[in-house]
Amino acid sequence: MSEAGHLSARPAGLRRNAEALAAALPPLLAEARHMAATVQLGDHGRRLSGMGDEFWQYRAAYAGDEARAIDWRRSGRADVQFVREKEWQAAQSVHLWVDDAQSMEYSGDTGRQSKADRARLLALALGVLLIRAGERVGLTSAIAPPRSGEVQLLRLAHALTRAAGSADFGAPDARAILAGSRAVFLSDFMGAPDAVETALGRAADKGVKGVLVQVLDPTEESFPFDGRTIFESIAGTIRHETRKAGDLRARYQARLAERKDRLSSLARQTGWLFVTHHTDDPAQSALLWLYNAMRADR
Repeated sequence: MSEAGHLSARPAGLRRNAEALAAALPPLLAEARHMAATVQLGDHGRRLSGMGDEFWQYRAAYAGDEARAIDWRRSGRADVQFVREKEWQAAQSVHLWVDDAQSMEYSGDTGRQSKADRARLLALALGVLLIRAGERVGLTSAIAPPRSGEVQLLRLAHALTRAAGSADFGAPDARAILAGSRAVFLSDFMGAPDAVETALGRAADKGVKGVLVQVLDPTEESFPFDGRTIFESIAGTIRHETRKAGDLRARYQARLAERKDRLSSLARQTGWLFVTHHTDDPAQSALLWLYNAMRADR
């Protein structure tokens, strides 16, 4: 496959692009702002009383309530005493893993984003929406643990724009993921599937649910190669030359379908979701789907 060199965007530029992508979905942002102003729970919507700052409701006082908990102004307008309850504000932690392996630098067209650039953009744009909704967002590594606030977006942008790794294919690591949190893994998942299985197993043991996003260039689906072709990995460690590339198409597509089926099965077994996104498809559609997937009760 032909190799297209794509330089990683600077953090500020990546953030601007991510902000622009998020801004293209005004109804979604409006909903995110509304949720950030109300209760921020992991499943985005249930309201429970507890320790917090936001007023929720009044309830009649009962034996055992401390005098300082009574709202005397509200109680003065009735024959009973009322307690002012507040919402439990326990923001959900979301971990992001973006494959930084060499295989992600591939693009079948110089005018199209590399898989790495699209994955970084989707990850950071999702972070924009989730942080605006009051969630804590971070990476699966200790480099950028989940935090809230606008400053965290800059931390994520810096972390996501580090130089690509040297390995041909990446492997997710779920060891630093917090128990009970959610996660998003973005990769082409062209490496050993056993690594994905191990990571999902560790995540499931911690009660973590999430989404596997397979990012592919359209040429990796259609396999438009024919005649004499040299296939070489981006890192240059794998090389295969053939005089009849077209004869490989059916076998390659069958292997790709088999890989997708395995990933989908792994996701189902661990309570995750699996989706494939192509770099020639609109990023906005993928972002909307991802955000809805992360806020759904499953």
